[in-house]
Amino acid sequence: MKTLDQLKYDANGLIPAIIQEHGTGRVLMMAWMNKESIQKTIELGKTCFWSRSRNKYWVKGESSGHVQNVKSISFDCDADCLLIEVEQIGVACHEGYKSCFFRKIEGDKVKITEPRLVDPEKVYSNKKP
Repeated sequence: MKTLDQLKYDANGLIPAIIQEHGTGRVLMMAWMNKESIQKTIELGKTCFWSRSRNKYWVKGESSGHVQNVKSISFDCDADCLLIEVEQIGVACHEGYKSCFFRKIEGDKVKITEPRLVDPEKVYSNKKP
């Protein structure tokens, strides 16, 4: 797809993607994508990312059922960052929070800003302690 060639990927062929909740504008998470995962996201209508730690593709919600239905995909003026608006089904964070951004720095302390909605041990059967 020619559009994907307009994007600026890093030396590893990756581009950051900010995932935002459609309707509220709330930032849910950030993940990495490459051309193939972007193409798969477009085809599936669900977010698909590249895991740097596992060195493989993953579709959000494939093990938890907490999927992201894509509403729109945009990129910034430098073409080096994506913004994907989604309808979030369930939680976005693998730690059981609605958003991965559930911690706030207050001085020298960290405050949890929202309740945990699901127990990750019950959602992710392959989660390690």
